[in-house]
Amino acid sequence: METAGIKLLQGIDTVIIRVSNIQISKEWYLAKLGLASIFEDPNMKLIVIDTNSSVSLTLWQTDQKLVINRHTASYPIFRTPDAYALRQELLSRGIQAEEVIQDDYVQYFFFYDPDGNVLEACQVHE
Repeated sequence: METAGIKLLQGIDTVIIRVSNIQISKEWYLAKLGLASIFEDPNMKLIVIDTNSSVSLTLWQTDQKLVINRHTASYPIFRTPDAYALRQELLSRGIQAEEVIQDDYVQYFFFYDPDGNVLEACQVHE
C-alpha cells in the first residue's frame, strides 16, 4: 500500500503479549529467556523487550482475565538454530516446553510463559 510513493506499512514493529503481572512477566522474559528491556512505562504497566530481531515484544499488563487457547491464540515464533538444544535449555530453566515436532521444512515446539501465553521456537531446515 503506497501513498505518494511512501509505503504506508513498513513491517511489524512489536507484538503485544498481555500478562497478568508485569513484574513477574518482566523477570521471566529477562531471566529465563535472556532477553533485554528496551523501554518500560510503569504507569501503563508495559515493557518492550528486545528479541534480537527487528520485531520487539511488548508485555502489557491487563486487569482482564486471560483466556488462552493454544489452538486459537496468536503467538510469536522465535527463530533458533537448534530446536532440540533450545528445548533442553528451557526445560533446565524450569520452563514448560512441549516435544519437538519435525516435518520436511522445520523443527518446532511450543513453550509457555507464567500466564500460559503460547510461544513457539522454530528451526528451519536449510
